[in-house]
Amino acid sequence: MKSNDACRLPWMPPPAVDVEALPAGKWWDSVRAAPLVGERALELLGDDTGAVIQDKYGTLYWFIEVGSAESWRLRQVRVLTELTDERTYLGVPPTSRTEGPGTHWRVPLSADHYLTDAFKLWEALAEADRAELGPVPQGRRTCYRCELPTDEPVIVDVQHGGSGAGRTIYACPRHTGTYQRDAVAEAAARRRALDQGRTR
Repeated sequence: MKSNDACRLPWMPPPAVDVEALPAGKWWDSVRAAPLVGERALELLGDDTGAVIQDKYGTLYWFIEVGSAESWRLRQVRVLTELTDERTYLGVPPTSRTEGPGTHWRVPLSADHYLTDAFKLWEALAEADRAELGPVPQGRRTCYRCELPTDEPVIVDVQHGGSGAGRTIYACPRHTGTYQRDAVAEAAARRRALDQGRTR
């Protein structure tokens, strides 16, 4: 006998005892957000969120209508959909798995929580991106750590020079959390700037 949710929803995960890889772009597209941005977006959405999966790393996945997020460009956010030459899969847990550890439904799938409105999700993720990662630099930048160019640069430090503007340090999303500021160098730069101000 089917539950009320199963009768009212256009899609339900197939019965399974473990996480199952299902193709994006068939019933839904999925939006994947890194933990820092995803958590803030989930908070901003509140009751407007649809079902959300959380994997063992804390990454969050929303379901949206197929084709509704084709032009998105946000840091630490990816849209999983069917591509022309390949298929993308999402690990979907059984509907009964609503707690970790491991992949589980952070917001359980139900008639009230299925697809998230793509525009509202984009707004929440864009606000979360700005709040958690700061202003969006224009153009590609080189990551301080891996020394590779990134289209998703995050400003991790602005080093003030005693006589000039100093320099900005960028990181790719993967290395954003690994940068450690040099407190001694920062204090010395501030001191130089103060001394220069006094002597002008």
